[in-house]
This record gives sequence, C-alpha cells and structure tokens, in this order.
Amino acid sequence: MTRTARPRRRTPRSDGFTGRARRAIDSLLRQFPELHEELAAGPRRRPPAAPDPSADALARRAAEAAEDRAAALWNAQHDRTPPGDGSAPLNLAALDAGIDITASIAELEEAVHDRLGYPAPPAGDVTARLIRVLRLLDAVERDADLAEHVQSELRRMARRCARALGDTEPIRRIRPRCPLCDSVSLRAFAARHIVLCVNPGCRCDDETCACHIAPGARHRWERDEWAELALLVGCAVEELAEAAA
Repeated sequence: MTRTARPRRRTPRSDGFTGRARRAIDSLLRQFPELHEELAAGPRRRPPAAPDPSADALARRAAEAAEDRAAALWNAQHDRTPPGDGSAPLNLAALDAGIDITASIAELEEAVHDRLGYPAPPAGDVTARLIRVLRLLDAVERDADLAEHVQSELRRMARRCARALGDTEPIRRIRPRCPLCDSVSLRAFAARHIVLCVNPGCRCDDETCACHIAPGARHRWERDEWAELALLVGCAVEELAEAAA
C-alpha cells in the first residue's frame, strides 16, 4: 500500500518569531477596538497630499492599494455590502479593515489548529481568537513554515489596522545600494525594524523566499540579519540601526 508522503518541514530559525508575533498581537488587541469608534465618528480629516510624492510614498500607496483591492474582492465574494443610511459619513477604511481582520484572524486560527493537529477552534470574536493564537505561539514556532505564515499574517493585520486609524510608519532611505539588484532602493521601516528593497524587480537567490512567492512582496532583512546585510553593503550595523530608529 502506497503511503501518502507528508510535506517536509523546515527547521525553524532562531529569529525572534515569538517576540515579533507578540508585538503584532499586542498592537491588534490595543487598536482593533478603536476601529468601531472610527465607524461611529466617521472619517478623519487628512491633510492634502504633497504635489510631488517621493518614491517611498509611491511604494507605500501601491502596497496599500493592493491590499484595498484584495479587501474589496473579499467583500464581493462574501456578499458584504457596506451599510449606511446617509445620516453620517462612513469610514470605509475602518469598515473594510474590520471585516478583513475579523475574517483573517478566524482563518489564521483555523489554519494553526489544522497544521498542529488540534480540533477546530470554537467561535469567538477577534480579541478571543488573538488571545488563543497568542497561547499557541510556542507550538507554532517549532514549525518554520507555519511560523512564517503566522508572523506574516499577524503583522499584515496589525499594519492594516494602524493605517485605517491614520497611523503612518516612518520610512528612511539607506545610502548603500541593494546587494541583490544594485539599485538605490534600500529603505528602513522603523515600526517593524526591517530593511526592505522597494525595487519591484528585486529577487534573492532563495526561491522559497516571499519575494519569489507572494505577489507584491519585496525582499527584506529582519533585525537579526542586519549584521550580514551590513557586510554586503559595506557599512556598520550601527548605521542600519540609526536609520531604523
């Protein structure tokens, strides 16, 4: 009898997964309830956009537009129509973010239970699900593929929530050229403590990296990889840390 081969599981790296996942969950637990307040208050008044947006601003807008299109598609597929009686302006960004995060955390918790061989999780609101996922982080960390997916989703949801509330992440340019594509495209994202190449065509040699797999993803260096990056670009680690401060 032929046995079905199980998917290979990579050995997890010691890259601080639990700390980053906890920070994303803490951010969601703190900010998600504010989305409901935004729905009641209506959209915030924002300053006019700069006449000549920078490359960083264009890259950020492109990423935000891609996520907004994905959220709109999800709404259409699930027959979700934004409510409203015309009595007050509706904060569509907060509404879409709330729908997206509510669905995403449910799907993420179910995926974690399925991968770990646990029974399906009970129903619950966003807060309850986030707390339950938080308690499973140690088990998740032992599976590198699962940990990578969980971390990516949690941080995406945290960024989506923060953007809907009007928060922006400081982005700073790093002078050396990208060691992968040789373009002047390295940026430090302070809130996430990452260095990212904003060149859409940049790819590394690892075909399992997100820059090859995920649509719109860019190659990134986490904080524990900055020493290696500093050697590649010929600068001190302190320069990278200062740029991302």
